[in-house]
Amino acid sequence: MQRTASPMSDHPDTPGPNAPAPETTGPASGRGETHFGFRTVDEADKAGLVHGVFTRVASRYDVMNDLMSGGVHRLWKDAMMDWLAPRNGQHLLDVAGGTGDIAFRFLRRAPGASAVVLDLTKSMLDEGRKRAEAESLGPRLDWVAGDAMALPFPDASFDVYTISFGIRNVTRIPDALGEAFRVLRPGGRLMVLEFSQLPNPALQWAYDRYSFNVIPVMGQIVARDRDSYQYLVESIRRFPDQERFAAMIRDAGFEQVKYRNLSMGIAALHSGWKL
Repeated sequence: MQRTASPMSDHPDTPGPNAPAPETTGPASGRGETHFGFRTVDEADKAGLVHGVFTRVASRYDVMNDLMSGGVHRLWKDAMMDWLAPRNGQHLLDVAGGTGDIAFRFLRRAPGASAVVLDLTKSMLDEGRKRAEAESLGPRLDWVAGDAMALPFPDASFDVYTISFGIRNVTRIPDALGEAFRVLRPGGRLMVLEFSQLPNPALQWAYDRYSFNVIPVMGQIVARDRDSYQYLVESIRRFPDQERFAAMIRDAGFEQVKYRNLSMGIAALHSGWKL
């Protein structure tokens, strides 16, 4: 199954890395605006801008993840699986699943499970299909191009919904969480892995300096695309902190909402249940 999506302009001057993270639960104003990093853009344009970012970095995405995190993103994803505890017979939907990292881990731990990887960007899915793990999983794994805010699946279709480092790129986060609730079966579980905020201001300051001064340069050298990685670090700074995001998950209808900090809060895992 395939569906699609679209450009990115030159990066303008932006506020410094200490700019406060604003609310991201809706449009920036009544005119239907939202944020694309530190820029304010029309809601209608954001999906195309995000699509442009990930289309351009798809071929170097996995390499950059290892370089940016020193490989620690692998430990975070393993921690996600530890808490999730995949079981045979479960049907997983991994949204913004990109090249399949989460789905591969899930299916390795539950050989009798199945999974769908959904992503807005077809080129990310194409990169995932090239990985050796994808071929070995055969019919247990499907790849679908689609939008997190309008999932192309019936109600109550999945046992588990995951989204890893993708929710902050969604135009309207509450819409995506509402769709997660809709497609989960009663008793289904949501789990979100996302960059977050460090509770220690000094550590946050140091992390911001690394993010804003090193990662875009690394993106230019490795992926030949500074602007896309400038956007990615800005989007991290814009994302709600742990408590605010937990409240958004509860507002979508989920219960027993909890979170765990990873690497002192550089990333966080949020869990919720459809009961």
